Amino acid sequence: MAVLLLRLSGPMQSWGTQSRFSNRDTELEPSKSGVIGLLCAAMGIKRNDTVTIEKLAKLKMGVRIDKEGSMKKDFHTALQVAKAGGGIKDCEPSDRYYLADACFLVALAGDADLIKSVNKALQKPVWQLFLGKKSFVPSQPVYLPNGYLPQFDSVEDALRNYPYLCQSTDEKKRPQSLRLEIDTGYGEGEKVRHDQPECFVQGHRKFVLRYVTSKYIDYPELPQPKEDEKCIFLV
Repeated sequence: MAVLLLRLSGPMQSWGTQSRFSNRDTELEPSKSGVIGLLCAAMGIKRNDTVTIEKLAKLKMGVRIDKEGSMKKDFHTALQVAKAGGGIKDCEPSDRYYLADACFLVALAGDADLIKSVNKALQKPVWQLFLGKKSFVPSQPVYLPNGYLPQFDSVEDALRNYPYLCQSTDEKKRPQSLRLEIDTGYGEGEKVRHDQPECFVQGHRKFVLRYVTSKYIDYPELPQPKEDEKCIFLV
């Protein structure tokens, strides 16, 4: 077992789990399906490689919300849209939600060899990485030089023992506490997400339920970065 930490930070992110037709939602933190899709892009895994996708989907995930960001909404229109029942619709309006200026620390735990392969791929991704939508690219590298943690087997412990990503000398910008969203066993968490991927093949995409629990950590409990690591963190 090992743990890998990722930084998901950007001016815009969108992690929809319930999007239907003209209403495109986003969760307040990264979805499991979105994170696995990002890993597939880094490794050059195609949608029909169900064996590798299944292995990645089995990784346990935890998220630490270092910067909540703010919910925004765009109004879109598309012309000449194909209708499900056949024919063409002149105009299709839609509301699309996204998070602005959010920053997350994501932890993935599982087989050490698989974690090591993912860590290597993030250093030199095969395809462009994006934060939920192809137009939403990271503002900072997803790869963290000190993010591979072979000595950990718990995503919660890893999230609690990594410095705050948004370091600042202004104490007013420091949060009092950070929220953690941790994978639990099926039926055990108090929250349900419909974002556990089973198939990414176009036209046959399938997701099942994932249970998570919320926990909190006080900011003073987080370790401070070492002097030679400070360049990793946002200022």
